[in-house]
Amino acid sequence: MGDKATPHGAAGRAPSADRPSAVRNVVLVGHSGSGKTTLVEALAQTAGAVNRAGRVEDGATVSDYDEIEHRQQRSVQLSLVPVEWGDYKINILDTPGYADFVGELRAGLRAADAALFVVSAAQEADAVVGSTRAVWEECAAVGMPRAIVVTHLDTARTDFTRLTELLGSLFGGDDPDAVLPLYLPVRGAEGADGHAPATGLVGLLTERILDYSTGTRREDPPDEAQRPLIAEARARLIEGIIAESEDETLMDRYLGGEDIDLKTLIDDLEKAVARGTFHPVLAAAPAADGGKQGLGTVELLELITGGFPSPLEREAPAVTTPEGQPRPAVTCDPDGPLVAEVVKTSSDPYVGRISLVRVFSGTLRPDETVHVSGHGLADRGHEDHDVDERVGALTSPFGKQQRTLAHCVAGDLACVGKLARAETGDTLSAKDAPLLMEPWTMPEPLLPLAIEAHSKADEDRLSQGLARLAAEDPTMRLEQNQDTHQVVLWCLGEAHADVALERLRGRYGVQVDTVPHKVSLRETFGGPSAGRGRHVKQSGGHGQYAICEIDVEPLPAGSGIEFVDKVVGGAVPRQFIPSVEKGVRAQAARGVAAGYPLVDIRVTLRDGKAHSVDSSDAAFQTAGALALREAAAEAAIHLLEPVAEVTVLVPDEYVGAVMSDLSGRRGRVVGTEQAGTGRTVVRAEVPEIEIGRYAVDLRSVSHGTGSFDRSYARHEAMPAHLADKVRRQTDRAA
Repeated sequence: MGDKATPHGAAGRAPSADRPSAVRNVVLVGHSGSGKTTLVEALAQTAGAVNRAGRVEDGATVSDYDEIEHRQQRSVQLSLVPVEWGDYKINILDTPGYADFVGELRAGLRAADAALFVVSAAQEADAVVGSTRAVWEECAAVGMPRAIVVTHLDTARTDFTRLTELLGSLFGGDDPDAVLPLYLPVRGAEGADGHAPATGLVGLLTERILDYSTGTRREDPPDEAQRPLIAEARARLIEGIIAESEDETLMDRYLGGEDIDLKTLIDDLEKAVARGTFHPVLAAAPAADGGKQGLGTVELLELITGGFPSPLEREAPAVTTPEGQPRPAVTCDPDGPLVAEVVKTSSDPYVGRISLVRVFSGTLRPDETVHVSGHGLADRGHEDHDVDERVGALTSPFGKQQRTLAHCVAGDLACVGKLARAETGDTLSAKDAPLLMEPWTMPEPLLPLAIEAHSKADEDRLSQGLARLAAEDPTMRLEQNQDTHQVVLWCLGEAHADVALERLRGRYGVQVDTVPHKVSLRETFGGPSAGRGRHVKQSGGHGQYAICEIDVEPLPAGSGIEFVDKVVGGAVPRQFIPSVEKGVRAQAARGVAAGYPLVDIRVTLRDGKAHSVDSSDAAFQTAGALALREAAAEAAIHLLEPVAEVTVLVPDEYVGAVMSDLSGRRGRVVGTEQAGTGRTVVRAEVPEIEIGRYAVDLRSVSHGTGSFDRSYARHEAMPAHLADKVRRQTDRAA
């Protein structure tokens, strides 16, 4: 990880790797607007993968992935950009920065061996904390190596020193010196606005000036005026590196006045970065007009190849058989058994389904038959499957291009065509020795979007379109609600929902309308009542005759419907008593007041009449339903609403705002508890009708730092004024 540019590959061919040690997989993480995609383009240009205009051979740009991204002017999906730098293939995984697409971020973390956190110097500290701190902690929990790159250095507010100190306090935890800059920006002449643009970098270890002012990196010695500014930052960096060194004598030697040689420092730095105990801060910017190398891009590529680990140094997820039997851990061996994972699924209008695959063991080759194993997420519309499929072509993506690959070795990534059954999260393995990888954690979608087909033609295509949408996006849950008879897409937020609708319309040709989401209300009796059902019809021929009398009384919550037979003397023949019960239960399912299922009652059949010829099963079913409706007309009917147990995790400073907001939603806070340093869990019970948009509202209340989950607790009586409102709405709809 020195200060010398490394030869790189040429544009126009697919980067490939023949051994795991030559692969580097790095995921870019950062807030929306931090400049991740621009940085990817700058790295690709410096590596020679694109020309000076940032375009590949056919005129497309490296960031040409999805029409939705162009229209919305933001990334909405995980994308892969492979480049070559020296003898290395670097798989750069660009992730969306918006919170609604955290599922794409999780997929990128799964496919990568190191993370590069992109922080904009123009953004406020709250944006850095809210969007990236949780991901930083997630990476720390699994020991993933991390570095930080600062973008947008040319903003007038930029103070690089102050920003790096802030990053040290935010991400260094108990050791701020574990997050330190390797380079300091060099400013050019001040413009008319008094702002001096960054034209180069100072290498703190080598004490060399890296001048990018001409668009091509040049190395110079510092002048005497710069040396005092370098000395302080250099000393702190050296101490930070030595503190992480495996050589316990190094600190004593340094404090004793020994001048530690540059090679030792760089070796220890690279080892500390690869172990995930030291996190260097760098700066980067796109090339100036006409330039071919952006500021800091050479240094960043050298950090990735020299400091980040190869796939050989990362432990693979645990594997089992599809039946759940444990198997020995897989290793990153190209000659080992095939174990690969689908980290992303997309559809191309011309090619069909394309699966982005990370190979953890073995070598994947085109046209071979593999076994596809899936955990299945039945509650999200994903079926569990266990099938053999033939692999299509292997390709390397670059924008909208797909360049053919001969194979994909362990540790590398590739796109696979024609896997018709494979979905995101599925495992590919040898057909004679199928395996299943431990799944990664998926965020729970908590924003409901109820939809209806716009026309009969759309209704015919809706089922297939939704199935394909669910196959691409495991963070989306597809629900066919049996109580409300609505089709509901559960999403992570409004932007996620917008993208889902646009994909249905543009990619799958299905036009849908959004409708208000309904919660599953219930009805129950407020007190005892009685009813008489009389179904007597004579219209020539065989008639219909059935009379039954019932008593109805409420039961405790959760009791369901209890039917009791207390008929004496054969007033209702024994063969027709089940018919009365069937009619009562059918009417209860339809509701008796506002059209919601009736629950928690005991219905007692106490008397009735029958006819020797005209009585029938159908007649007594009808009489039972009529009796229940008459009993309901004479009683107070309560509406019951579902109540959810809500658990909210927020920084301490937002606890008061969250509790106040929950109270305004008719919620009852049942407790709080600490969840690590500076974070609190708030537990509450809230009516579900009040938290339909809580996924969006919590983000606003907590400035993007909060998260929550919920689970069904029970149904309880709705306040009278709200129940009356629901009834009026039902009457108008009828």
